Amino acid sequence: MENSELIFELNKLVSEEQNPDTLDIDLLDTLDVVKKLNHQDDLVAKAVSQILPEIAEAVDLIVNCFKQDGRLIYLGAGTSGRLGVLDAVECVPTFGVTADKVIGLIAGGESAMFKAVEGSEDDKLSAVKALKAINFSEKDVLVGIAASGRTPYVLSGLEYASTLGAASISLSCNPKSEISKYADISLIVMVGPEALTGSTRMKSGTGQKMVLNILSTAAMIRCGKSYKNLMIDVKATNQKLYARATRMVMQITGVNQTLAEKTLELADRQVKLAVLMLLAEIDCGTAKELLKRADGFLRRALQINNDTDLSSID
Repeated sequence: MENSELIFELNKLVSEEQNPDTLDIDLLDTLDVVKKLNHQDDLVAKAVSQILPEIAEAVDLIVNCFKQDGRLIYLGAGTSGRLGVLDAVECVPTFGVTADKVIGLIAGGESAMFKAVEGSEDDKLSAVKALKAINFSEKDVLVGIAASGRTPYVLSGLEYASTLGAASISLSCNPKSEISKYADISLIVMVGPEALTGSTRMKSGTGQKMVLNILSTAAMIRCGKSYKNLMIDVKATNQKLYARATRMVMQITGVNQTLAEKTLELADRQVKLAVLMLLAEIDCGTAKELLKRADGFLRRALQINNDTDLSSID
């Protein structure tokens, strides 16, 4: 694309406009600069709240994908790509999923997480290559992330997903974004012009991170990976997480630390399994079978075991 054409495109983007509330930001003292930035951040959560019905629809799409043994794939460039990778990586210890269940792909490859790879966002072919490399299929769901809504790398990925018949979601911060034309569900977080013009790692990045956190967390909750508001599928892979797992078993069942730790070891450090063993007073094998019958939902497993109404289970 010629420079003049790109300038024309940027002129149409809200995220590239000058923010009238921060025109004097270079004249302010440090505290007032910080106040201005913080005030702009206050607007982000409100912007996200405006698209909650669309976000809920996207969550249901992801949950349906998981039920069909599909995967959640994030695709983006620059800040957007890094946010996708970050959310994907954190799903593994938080929800106990395998590393290939939620995958983040970034233009320029893994090294682009740490250093900008110039021109990678314009490389359409690399998006398709990256998706083919992970055997992306019609069972998966693709979330294309681009603050501008026009990144060629993301557009190409979404186009490829559509040719396979795979479900897709676009996430951008500009109205009438180009990527929304290629997605089943379009999520547009209207955060407005950045405090520092064009620096979409700020409000746009914050808005995108909030939405990605909601998408993955809500989808995991809807797949049975929480009990009340406890993340009972956490992987106890370090001392802090093992302590958190032990504490959860104690909180839910009321047992002491010694019994909680003993049961966790019998349950291969799986909180959900340990809790079910204690509350239902059953062995590990029986608990596994119950959870399988309950599609992984602890409340449902307890209901099956106790043959009581769901509402009567704490």
